[in-house]
Amino acid sequence: MSRSRRKAARKKNKLTIENNEAGPAFAALGITGTLLKATTAAGYTDPKPIQAQAIPAQLNGRDILGVAQTGSGKTAAFALPILSKIMGLGNKRRPKTVRALVLAPTRELAVQIEETFRTLAKGAHISTALVLGGVSRFSQVKKIGPGVDVLIATPGRLMDLVREGDVNLSETTWLVLDEADRMLDMGFINDVRKIAKLTHAARQTALFSATMPPEIEQLAQSLLRDPLRVEVAPQGTTAAGIAQSVIIARTKQKRAILSAMLADPAMRSVIVFSRTKHGADRVTRDLERDGFNAAVIHGNKSQNARQKALNGFRDGSVRILVATDIAARGIDVPGISHVVNFDLPDEAESYVHRIGRTGRNGADGIAITLCDPAESAKLRAVERIIRMRLPVVRDHSGEPDPVRPREVDALQTANDRTPRQQHGDRRPSPAGQGERKTAHRGQVEPKPAHAGHGKPVPRDGFAKQPRLAGFEGGLPAFAKARHRGDGAPADQRPEGGREGQRKPFRSKRRGFGGKRAVRRAA
Repeated sequence: MSRSRRKAARKKNKLTIENNEAGPAFAALGITGTLLKATTAAGYTDPKPIQAQAIPAQLNGRDILGVAQTGSGKTAAFALPILSKIMGLGNKRRPKTVRALVLAPTRELAVQIEETFRTLAKGAHISTALVLGGVSRFSQVKKIGPGVDVLIATPGRLMDLVREGDVNLSETTWLVLDEADRMLDMGFINDVRKIAKLTHAARQTALFSATMPPEIEQLAQSLLRDPLRVEVAPQGTTAAGIAQSVIIARTKQKRAILSAMLADPAMRSVIVFSRTKHGADRVTRDLERDGFNAAVIHGNKSQNARQKALNGFRDGSVRILVATDIAARGIDVPGISHVVNFDLPDEAESYVHRIGRTGRNGADGIAITLCDPAESAKLRAVERIIRMRLPVVRDHSGEPDPVRPREVDALQTANDRTPRQQHGDRRPSPAGQGERKTAHRGQVEPKPAHAGHGKPVPRDGFAKQPRLAGFEGGLPAFAKARHRGDGAPADQRPEGGREGQRKPFRSKRRGFGGKRAVRRAA
């Protein structure tokens, strides 16, 4: 055996040993064959707590009610059992039908879930499709036409396709509601109920939520049948690896404080959350003016623009991403070092999802909240949800508001003026031209000797002539007659410019006025 072959054999044996070490953990949960190989190749080694509890139960046909914080690995917890079941059904699908349906509240989360399904189904003949707003409806309908195994959708766009008959959910036997509490906040619960009624009567349902308000409890009771409750962490709790702190600052102080923080190279990958869409745009503009490269995603952005900004943030070309709460659920980027809450959210539960973008899958992270004194009630609500008091590391409320750059420029311009300029005095005229004195009140100020000279002359060299007929020397004929003393009353103006002549009436309309009108009058 040659040296290169021996080296390749050793490498193959090494990979086999590593796969065998990683494989048994998921194999013990019931994942086998091609799906197990794809799971290992995707980097899944040890199952997360929610995966260890949810996967065997779903493989046995149980409904699942999962309460887990973001970044806990719940996507794989429902994706692996569904893929395992679909692989045993074959490739025959009826047109416009869907075997498994996953509902997500936001486009970004739907895209992320679809990527996870495709990664885990690598090597298997599993078809997936996305249905969400902001992109072409035609391409989505075309993809669903032959029928798909897994459809990931947002409720609004899916209801549009259902009404038009482009999707048939009667054969959907797996239904997953991810981030159900967010769908409740966004007003999708009624659409979710309608969609669930359209699915197969013997469907298997899984509902996952980071928090469990009473409305979600009622939804779970109406959709789930004898569910297994999987709660890996108390609802509303945050990851243990996230260091949380608060900086007290007024709204006008936040821009300077944020820029000072971002100057630290340790903040290598940062998400800044704003409460409103216009606020997110304003924060992005201010960061760009301060010399930082930042991208923004929110509900007013098209899906292509949002995906472009998210891809730039994921590949590292964009260091700072500004987002609103609507996009918080779909940002699953590894290695996010910091999360900054520029504003506190209106819903205290959103704080949990915001800071859950960092410290994912057991990693460490830092969450900093800039709190205006007027937002103290929102801060107390957040502390009640997470069951801990957030430490205040700095308090800038006693400091004056910073002066904006335009105000600084205005002050510098005013300070650069001389006292004579500030009081409106004229500078002394150059020597040889005489000095113009200011006249006293009630006196006419004499003009200098050179007044009237140096006026611009027309290009043809001639003075500008009066434009109207009947003017000579700048005065009409009747006025000249008055000045000559020819006896013409001052208040009687002749019809024409001169005696015995009638000035013709000219009009733009053809055949009206002009010389013909003069002859008729004569």
